[in-house]
Amino acid sequence: MNTNIETAAKLGLLPEEFEKIKSILGRIPNFTELSAFSVMWSEHCSYKNSIKYLKKLPRDGARLMVKAGEENAGVIDIGDGLGVVFKIESHNHPSAIEPFQGAATGVGGIHRDIFTMGARPIATLNSLRFGKLSNAKTKSLLSGVVHGISHYGNCFGVPTVGGEIYFDECYQTNPLVNAMSAGIIEKGKTVSAIASGEGNPVFIAGSATGKDGMGGAAFASADINENSAEDLPAVQVGDPFQEKKLLEACLEVIETGAIVGMQDMGAAGIICSTAETSAKGKVGMDIFLEKVPVRQQNMKAWELLLSESQERMLLTVRKGREKEVMDVFSKWDLPCVEIGMVTTGDKLRFFYNGVLEAEIPAESLVLGGGAPVYDRPFQEPAYFTNIQSFDPDQITTPDNLKAVAEKLICLPSIASKKWIYEQYDSMVGAANLNTNSPSDAAVVSIHGTSKALTLTTDCNSRYVFADPHKGCMIAVSEAARNIVCSGGLPLGVTNCLNFGNPYDPEVYFQFVKSTEGMSEACLKFNTPVTGGNVSFYNQSPTGPVYPTPVIGMVGLIDDVKNKMSCYFKNTDDYIYLLGVNKQDFNCSEYLYQLRGIEFSPAPYFDLDEEKLLHDNVALLIKNKLIQSAHDISEGGLFITLAESAFYFNKGFTISCKDKTIRKDAYYFGEAQGRVVVSVAPDKVPEFEKLLSVPFEQLGRVGSEDFIIEEESWGKVSYWKNLYDTSISSLL
Repeated sequence: MNTNIETAAKLGLLPEEFEKIKSILGRIPNFTELSAFSVMWSEHCSYKNSIKYLKKLPRDGARLMVKAGEENAGVIDIGDGLGVVFKIESHNHPSAIEPFQGAATGVGGIHRDIFTMGARPIATLNSLRFGKLSNAKTKSLLSGVVHGISHYGNCFGVPTVGGEIYFDECYQTNPLVNAMSAGIIEKGKTVSAIASGEGNPVFIAGSATGKDGMGGAAFASADINENSAEDLPAVQVGDPFQEKKLLEACLEVIETGAIVGMQDMGAAGIICSTAETSAKGKVGMDIFLEKVPVRQQNMKAWELLLSESQERMLLTVRKGREKEVMDVFSKWDLPCVEIGMVTTGDKLRFFYNGVLEAEIPAESLVLGGGAPVYDRPFQEPAYFTNIQSFDPDQITTPDNLKAVAEKLICLPSIASKKWIYEQYDSMVGAANLNTNSPSDAAVVSIHGTSKALTLTTDCNSRYVFADPHKGCMIAVSEAARNIVCSGGLPLGVTNCLNFGNPYDPEVYFQFVKSTEGMSEACLKFNTPVTGGNVSFYNQSPTGPVYPTPVIGMVGLIDDVKNKMSCYFKNTDDYIYLLGVNKQDFNCSEYLYQLRGIEFSPAPYFDLDEEKLLHDNVALLIKNKLIQSAHDISEGGLFITLAESAFYFNKGFTISCKDKTIRKDAYYFGEAQGRVVVSVAPDKVPEFEKLLSVPFEQLGRVGSEDFIIEEESWGKVSYWKNLYDTSISSLL
């Protein structure tokens, strides 16, 4: 098929990109070659609009076992000859069109990133955003996504141990579905996504190739609109049982020593996996597409190259050891077929029934090679004027705080997500330590050791909308705070950067400033960014979603005996607030949802104060001076106290000591850098002596009632019922 600039435009390539392709090849590309460039140079694969700023993120750390961005996922040393492998990715656009398969294959894809490196996945988390829960479409999307996550994860046999979910109108058309996976690997057994050795055979293993997922990478690099449903074939179809077999076969074949390198086939399928492994090894490949196992007949060469059929791996095998590899996959009843060989030079050559269909330098297709790199113009968003004009004195203090609290605890973004997480298998593998003792972060034991991983995903996108730099620092800080409050030491970050169209200067401003804030906070907490995902084009005809740079963070508890839970234990324990109280309800759920104020500044935050708070909490846990620790986030102090009370059905008696602070700001404000802890009476003197941060004794743990400002607000059972049933009552 003849190609021209119009063909390139239909495939999502810019005119200057078409000219660059012609220059690279020294000729006009054919349709198959142009199709390959279109997916590999899409934003989803090339990061062409973000790589400049991603490279500025802190990427070095003493515990890193591979360089950040060097492999499919980050790897951090956790001692005892082990490493944790972890990554987060998005599947937003597919989930907006076909929520069940979109979410399911997102889970499958992130697990493959983990076990393609030789690690066994042990935990999954997710970060989800939807429109208003009162909307019928939102209910359908939520149901489909949750079902997809639970189906794939439960069948695959890896527990879903944590996550977050928010509801806001800006996500009505374009929901966000981010999935994180973590696994454990032995030192020295990491497998690289590389091809090398002239004449070494190249195999494809796993499921047969079909037309599902065709052009998915390009689909993820465009705005959602009223015609997006017509792109339904771009949504992949997953089979978790097939992936479970693929996992076991891949981990077993690694033990043979017959594998040179291995790469999963996610976005852009065969063309991506062959290009990335060849470019990394500075070699070429000859691939014979007629040998690829298919489940649909008469597929064209470009369809075979671009298909995103799930549960597939590309393996480079040591010549002469082919039978060992094939025997392992045969044992697991999986196809494993030789489709080509490694060559000298740098060319990828794809043949189909004897015809050379495409010949492309591997380096020209990949990130850091020939793919274009852009630095888009950016400007401060116009809505900042509205934020700067906010006057808190114009907001009257409510007379009935209890009535406010009753509405606040029922908000979908705050209320219990019990209806959702009960659909996930959180116990498979019996390593989840939060089932009987919840903490601020997920805590998963590491088999054969006394250690445990702490994991969390965090981002309040309204804070980022109000102030991208500060808001992203808060996202990193909250993740670290959750890790510390659970007894862990923060180790590293993976991110999923969800933004609108990068060609919009105001959106690009949000992106640039968010990465700057992330860098500053990660340096403060010594949590290098090991990798992640950028998801642009989260935009509908009504505008972009809130900037949502989700932070996935991993921490380590050296001894599980030091795990800290987040709930009150004993009647008459003292309740303390650690951190600085502020007259601040900016950007709070109270202000936004209950008082109807869309534009206000981000809440109070100080990075140095935050780090000092974390150090103090860690020291308290180490010295066994506190019974519980729960950070203050959405909903403010009242929601933190209520959540601390629910697990053991404990009440509390508290009052505000600082009469200069408004009561709504005190109880419902979301100023950062604050943690609620409970302390046994006999530990109080030692506890107070150790602290080097501001603190306030709020009151004491009670038996059944919430007593606030000397007024009974009712029994804990009443509040727990509101908290537990609010979401399910809307579905």
